Amino acid sequence: MAENRASADAEGVPCWVDAQLPDVAAGRRFYGGLFGWAFDAPAGPSGAVLARLGGEPVAALVPKTDGRMPTVWTVYFATADAGALAARIEARGGQLVTAPHPATDLGAHPALTALAADPQGAVFGLREPGAAGFGGRRVPGGFAWAELYTRDTEAADAFYGDLFHAALFGPGAAPDFGRAAVTEVFPAEMPPHFLVHFRVADRAAALERVARLGGRVQAPPFEASYGRVAVVTDDQGASFALLER
Repeated sequence: MAENRASADAEGVPCWVDAQLPDVAAGRRFYGGLFGWAFDAPAGPSGAVLARLGGEPVAALVPKTDGRMPTVWTVYFATADAGALAARIEARGGQLVTAPHPATDLGAHPALTALAADPQGAVFGLREPGAAGFGGRRVPGGFAWAELYTRDTEAADAFYGDLFHAALFGPGAAPDFGRAAVTEVFPAEMPPHFLVHFRVADRAAALERVARLGGRVQAPPFEASYGRVAVVTDDQGASFALLER
């Protein structure tokens, strides 16, 4: 489904995802085999690589700089001013994980990016136009949805509803972003988090590829309000979801 650039850049719209991995070369093999992604050469001193689908950017794989960091997919929300949005996040009880800084490795311009956490600790990113962004979404192999798993849905509704009101509730809003309660069926130690979903044309076939590539099923297929979902991990432990619509 095509989108115009203005809608993709509206504040609060998911505009990018990346995976922090201990082994980027292994990540290239896994995600290339799963989604058919091709990869640019490593960019800059970070060693991050840009993933493309049909020539369009869809994600980045980033080497972990500290073994204590989680192996995880992160969703970034668009903003015209990362510094101003960061200040609003802190004023509403969230916190900054990394302050706004230039994202030059994977974008054409020195736009700013940052990491933040909501009041319950779910981490998400901020990203200004000019940094790498989706060339397309909602297509097989591309980003399709971000689900927030939270222990306090009312608090999450208030926080994100205020922070990203236009993207969630404004005229013509069609958010690729939802939330679900962390209930007793989940492990007690599971923290609030965002789960990145990639669209697939055939969920069963995609699950077979995950297993063949060394990943595993974390939550077996289930029906959600936004499609048919299965939660998996890659061969390094990063969780994500497969979404069939």
